[in-house]
Amino acid sequence: MASATGIPQHVPINPEDDQGDLEPLLGRPGDVSQRENAPIIKNLVIGTGVIAEIAGLLLVASVWAAVFLHPPLILFSVHPLAQSLGILVLIQSILVLQPTHTGPQKQVGQKIHAGLNLLAFVLFAVGVTGIEVNKFINNGLHFHSVHGYLGVIASFWLLAQYLIGFTMFGLPQLYGGEANAKKIWKYHRLSGYVLLLFLIATVISATQTDYNLDVLGIKLWATIVIGLLLIIGVYPRIKKHKLGL
Repeated sequence: MASATGIPQHVPINPEDDQGDLEPLLGRPGDVSQRENAPIIKNLVIGTGVIAEIAGLLLVASVWAAVFLHPPLILFSVHPLAQSLGILVLIQSILVLQPTHTGPQKQVGQKIHAGLNLLAFVLFAVGVTGIEVNKFINNGLHFHSVHGYLGVIASFWLLAQYLIGFTMFGLPQLYGGEANAKKIWKYHRLSGYVLLLFLIATVISATQTDYNLDVLGIKLWATIVIGLLLIIGVYPRIKKHKLGL
């Protein structure tokens, strides 16, 4: 999410906001909040975050194993390899920022979040380029499956998230200053969380493509389980305050 949970570069510190920032969507205040002086890497596994990590690793493991265990590797192989890795990186960008609640924590978190999202963007771009070049060389059909339609929608949605997130991060003056940019934080985050659900659906739909049914053989039930684990891992950690709830 290029910036599924992005925030501007300079986060105003307001002690009155901290208590609201401590309450997740599910659980008690402080359950999934970064502790003072705790290394930010711990944010990845706080609360249900470890479940999201397991889901992301299972996705990459299942896709990469299926691709490398069914040679030969072809140009099309770049697509599932890059996209699955991109989703794993995207998960990290969300998990690392969710538990932050003080000004300094948010400033560090948003920089890491932006960097991870840039990496995810590169991976997604590589995956899309791979499949498009493959279709061009082989005169392949576009919009040949539900996955194809969902993939196009997801690509444009991701691009919009990235553009908004990175401009909020680096060019808040485009919104009339940081105060105005702050007003759309919650909508940007909400869009990002809905987009993650859409990406999960897109991944699940990939199991019904000809390439998977004929070559890779990744099971539908397995991707559904991974998707559910990802939902369980990410969404209970959502901070109500950050969505204006």
